[in-house]
Amino acid sequence: MPLNVAIQMDPMEKVNIAGDSSFAIMLAGQARGHRLWHYDVGALTHHTDGRLTARARPVTVQRVEGDHYSFGDFETIDLRADIDVVLMRQDPPFDLSYITATHLLERIQPDTLVVNDPASVRNAPEKLFVLDFAEFMPPTMITRSLDDTRAFQREHGAIVVKPLYGNAGSAVFFVGDDDKNLAALTELFGDVWVEPFMVQAFLPDVSAGDKRIILVDGEPTGGVNRLPKKGEIRSNFAVGGSGAASELTPRELEICEALGPELKKRGLLFVGIDVIGGYLTEINVTSPTGIVSIDAFNGTDTGGKIWDAIEAKL
Repeated sequence: MPLNVAIQMDPMEKVNIAGDSSFAIMLAGQARGHRLWHYDVGALTHHTDGRLTARARPVTVQRVEGDHYSFGDFETIDLRADIDVVLMRQDPPFDLSYITATHLLERIQPDTLVVNDPASVRNAPEKLFVLDFAEFMPPTMITRSLDDTRAFQREHGAIVVKPLYGNAGSAVFFVGDDDKNLAALTELFGDVWVEPFMVQAFLPDVSAGDKRIILVDGEPTGGVNRLPKKGEIRSNFAVGGSGAASELTPRELEICEALGPELKKRGLLFVGIDVIGGYLTEINVTSPTGIVSIDAFNGTDTGGKIWDAIEAKL
C-alpha cells in the first residue's frame, strides 16, 4: 500500500547522489510507490490544538547528476493527519534546535511513525549511548578536565580527542603520548563548546580501517571498511576516506548481537555503528550514512530492507 512519507532533511540541492543515504532511501521508497514530501526542520509549526504542520513540497528523485530531484508546489501538511511516516534525516549538529525537533515529532506518535524514534534519538547521542556497551569499547573518558585527560594519556599513551556532539569526523584530534599541545587543545575545546569532550585511547588499527556497520531494526545488514587517506587518522567519507568491501567478523557480530535487542526496543530502526580493530567507538542514530557504499560492495539493498522494516511496523 503506498505511503505518504515526509522527509525532514537538508536542502535537496546539496545532496551528493553518489553517496547520500537519505537519497538512496528516497529512491527505494519511490520505487515502491510511496509519495515523498521534503521539508526543512525550520518549517515545523506546532499549533494550540495539537497539530504539527510543515511547509513541504512533494518531491520526486532520480539518479541523474545535476537533475536529481523535482519539486511540486509548497503545501502545508499535517504530519499527524496527512502523513504515515516521517523520516528524521537532517544532519546534526545535535543542538537545542535538533532536540526541540525531537520533542515536537514525539507528539505525533503513535499516529505517525517517526524513524528513528525521536525520544530515543534525543536520549541516545552517539558518543554517550555507546557507554552502555563499555565492554566493547576502547578506554574512554568524558571530561572537561585537563588533569584527568593528562592522567588518561599517561596511562594509555596516544589519545584521540573529539567533541561530544560532533559528526562526520569534524574536529577529531590525534594527540601523541609526548605531544605538548594537550593543554592548548583542552582550552580550545572549552572555549568552542560548552559540553565535555570525549577522550579515547588511540587505536593503531585505524590504519587498517574504521568499519561502518548498518543495523536495520536491530539486525546487521552489512558493513564497509572506511580507510583513512595518507597522513590522516580519520576515515569518514566526509573527510576523504575511501571504502573497501568487508565481511563482518565474529567479534563484530557479537557486538551487533549485544546491541540489537536494545536498538529494537528503543525504536532505533536505522543505526550505524563504528568499529575499529574489534572495538566499538560510536553508535550513530541521528542521521546514519554508509548504505550506498555497503550496497555497492556487497550487492545488498539496504534501502529496501529499511522500507521492509517500516512497512512491517505499519
